[in-house]
Amino acid sequence: CGGGGCRVPGRVGWVWCGEPGPRRTPRRAGSNPGEEPKAPEKSESKKQNEQAAEKGNGHGVLGQLKDTVGGALPGGDKDKDEGKKGGKGGGGKKVKVTNIVEHIDVGAPRRLVYDQWTQFQDYPSFMKKVISVDQSDETKLNWKAKIFWSARTWESTIVEQVPDEHVVWRSKGPKGHVDGTVSFHELSPNLTRVLVVLEYHPQGFMERTGNLWRAQGRRARLELKHFRRYVMTQSLTRADEIEGWRGEIRDSEVVRTHEEAMEDEEKSTKTANIKSSKKTTTAKNAKAHEEEYEEV
Repeated sequence: CGGGGCRVPGRVGWVWCGEPGPRRTPRRAGSNPGEEPKAPEKSESKKQNEQAAEKGNGHGVLGQLKDTVGGALPGGDKDKDEGKKGGKGGGGKKVKVTNIVEHIDVGAPRRLVYDQWTQFQDYPSFMKKVISVDQSDETKLNWKAKIFWSARTWESTIVEQVPDEHVVWRSKGPKGHVDGTVSFHELSPNLTRVLVVLEYHPQGFMERTGNLWRAQGRRARLELKHFRRYVMTQSLTRADEIEGWRGEIRDSEVVRTHEEAMEDEEKSTKTANIKSSKKTTTAKNAKAHEEEYEEV
């Protein structure tokens, strides 16, 4: 500064460079001589945000990014969209389930639609991903289908089956399985709605990967369209040749066989024909009596 006292502009007003004397050192307001200048203090809210980001507790940008990516990857963010089995306080085993609900309207009578649905061995001829279906008995089915570039097998058990009403099944397989129900609803004499509800349990790598973008739901929708196409272009033209399984299953056991159901149906048809014939005869006799009475 020079020999005399000088002042330099500070943050607040003017300050002396140092103590009075020939040697004075310039300094900032609010600092002591010989100390390094201090950086401005951070606000309390800014400190809290930085601490939250460092801890990764989900409040900072890094935490939010972690939550987003973790929830999308298989096995990441397992607490979301998963069901829990057993255990108190969330300590049980977690199982991921994909819920699939689809329906389609088929322009055919309900009986024909149901009968064609129960012809499981025909599925590979019109469904794109089904390779083979082997039925060992009335309640057991062995499936083989394509999942991406791989082939998967599983076994399904029919738990309940009521003709023209619904079919309920459970399944098991090494790479995942599908449990579900299909029901048949008559909208008009020649229009039937098929409602399918599936619980898909993916376990393999390809299955979990496809589950990220709901590939299974789109596959179920497409296979239903193939079923409708087959019924309306093939089954309708040979409806008399299609004989579905008309038996009944309860609790995975056959309570009425196909033969018993057909016999009961035949008896009911004969009884209905006899009643109809009697009504026709009675009506003719009544008309004849009326004509005779008018002549008299």
